[in-house]
Amino acid sequence: MLKLCRSICFLFLLLFFADFSNAQDKRKFKIFQFPPNMIPTIDGKIDDWKTVDPSYNIGMDQLWDDRDDSIRHRIADPKNLDVNVKVAWVKGMNRLYFLYEAYDNYWDFSLTTLHNDIFEVVVDGDQSGGPFISSFHPNKNLDPMDTYFNYHGVQAQNYHIFTPAQGKDWAMVWGGQPWIKELPYANAAYNYNFNPGEPGRLTLEFWITPFDYAGPEGISRAVESVLTENKEIGLSWAVLDYDDVKNPKYNGFWNLSKVREMYGNASYLLPFRLMPLEKRYLKPIDAHWSFVVTDMNRRMVSFTDKSLGEISSWKWDFGDGNTSDKQHPVHFYSKPGYYVVTLLVNGSAGTSRMSKVWDVALK
Repeated sequence: MLKLCRSICFLFLLLFFADFSNAQDKRKFKIFQFPPNMIPTIDGKIDDWKTVDPSYNIGMDQLWDDRDDSIRHRIADPKNLDVNVKVAWVKGMNRLYFLYEAYDNYWDFSLTTLHNDIFEVVVDGDQSGGPFISSFHPNKNLDPMDTYFNYHGVQAQNYHIFTPAQGKDWAMVWGGQPWIKELPYANAAYNYNFNPGEPGRLTLEFWITPFDYAGPEGISRAVESVLTENKEIGLSWAVLDYDDVKNPKYNGFWNLSKVREMYGNASYLLPFRLMPLEKRYLKPIDAHWSFVVTDMNRRMVSFTDKSLGEISSWKWDFGDGNTSDKQHPVHFYSKPGYYVVTLLVNGSAGTSRMSKVWDVALK
């Protein structure tokens, strides 16, 4: 009984200090937005990323050494290991793009097992938080395999990405949904020229799709996390560094979160903000609009102005001879048809027009 009490107290203290440590971590990170005409090509090269400002870079100085609590924030020796990561997204696509650049004095990747230098990424697209691996399931009476398939990796996902992957799949998805690491939900490419046990530099470029729900049954019930400007998602990663093929234990474990258990509890992930498009990519004035058929029986259509820039006036042409100068008009069409709707906006930077051909179709 005494041993049981001690074990419970130890677990309580461990959870308490983990929560306290996480609560004290006020860091927030940014996810760069690529313009739609600059979507990175997954080829393992850095050319597409040169436009990304250095402020988006997350290096080893942000990671915590998780091997020894007494040196939790020891900075890694760049002669031994040096890692830099950038994260990006594209508006309208539920993808997270990563550029992983690393130097290691000993790349360990000759085995077919988990013994491999690893970049471990954990993502929680809707910040639902909470444990998501089978060993953390609150009901300890359940069959472990049941919890693995019904619970593990369902509302948050953990990718063990092999750096590099030689003769093996590029990642192990820790859960019963390995389909999320394959096209059309993920893609990856490497660039390196070293052999196992040698030093060298590696570039890994990849993208993944975060899911609010991803089950073992496949895409039939899956729910992608919808990525929108200024939304925050939960994200963290760890770098596992092996330096001896004969030693089953890793030599270094570097973690972005201050709580190691982030690998299985999404509450310990860090907030990453999906940034708006930077001003250098924006036109001074740019007309955009959307619409919703509010009532097909009455041919009632609600239009929404989404123009960018400083707008002082709006001129809508609904394609049926009627116009409006409201910013967000509602229009009733008198008869069925396919309509060409045009929005002309004016501002201090000039004018801009957006016409959509037959998008508004009414019966």
